[in-house]
Amino acid sequence: MRLFGVTGWKNAGKTGLMERLVSEMTGRGLRISTVKHAHHTFDVDQPGKDSHRHREAGAEQVLLVSRRRWALMHELRDTEEPPLADLLAQLAPVDLVLIEGYKRDRHPKIEAHRAETDHPLIALEDDTIRAIASDAPDRMRTRHPDQTVLDLDDTAAVADFVLAQVGLR
Repeated sequence: MRLFGVTGWKNAGKTGLMERLVSEMTGRGLRISTVKHAHHTFDVDQPGKDSHRHREAGAEQVLLVSRRRWALMHELRDTEEPPLADLLAQLAPVDLVLIEGYKRDRHPKIEAHRAETDHPLIALEDDTIRAIASDAPDRMRTRHPDQTVLDLDDTAAVADFVLAQVGLR
């Protein structure tokens, strides 16, 4: 399974970049799946709906199915969060899985970085980061000439870089 991640600090542009990459790559005919790590509790169904009622009643897994889609929810019920590899095993085969977050895992990544946030670069300490996608690429190249720097807003160029990295170019 081909994997590539988008990482970075809060408000770095990760989700926007992920959204644009999925659109760009699927537009090129590739089958893409995504994994998004959340650092907080989230809910994908609504209180009062049947699936929510099943889950609240104690179901470990709830599979919701319609003519248009299906969704599987799995409650951890106070067990540890599974490793990324275990979660990836749940996915159907595709050309590429894009992963948002999971900055400590060892898959190849691109770091999204916005100049206004002034966060330190993760790439300087993490050899799994293959490039930095910045909204100030010229300044970033000047400050870090040994890093591969791409324009955060040039989605096609970022997609080309990622696809080359995973052998899909």
